[in-house]
Amino acid sequence: MTNISKTTVTAIHKNGQRSPLPHDLFVSRPAAGFPAPGDDELEKSLDINDLLIDNPTATFFVRVEGDSMEGARIFSGDILVVDRSINPESGKIVVAAVYGEMVVKRLKITREQTLLLSEKEGYEPIVISDNDECFIWGVVVGSVRVL
Repeated sequence: MTNISKTTVTAIHKNGQRSPLPHDLFVSRPAAGFPAPGDDELEKSLDINDLLIDNPTATFFVRVEGDSMEGARIFSGDILVVDRSINPESGKIVVAAVYGEMVVKRLKITREQTLLLSEKEGYEPIVISDNDECFIWGVVVGSVRVL
């Protein structure tokens, strides 16, 4: 039996005024194996906005729920960074409204059809025709996972 269940959007947050959130970025990089000696030397100040947002006026954030995009390393509870200024091309991961339900899928456009694909086995593609109610909200450009 196949599922048509989707990774859905549970919350949408507009990027507010871009206010700097600088934090110190240290030169030393902690080892994932053996401990490295401490280092107090600063590389530069780091603003998380610089890492996540290219176009502040077109960027919003969504929290997702579901497991259909785990193959793309998008997990339930993740917050996605979505840029509405990027053209939704085939192969991009997008946030789309399909019959009023917000979903996160990989867009595939062929001569014959437009599909919204899951990134996990067992999930049927969503086939979009000209008669379907579907709107691409934006392209996923990043994600944040709180551990």
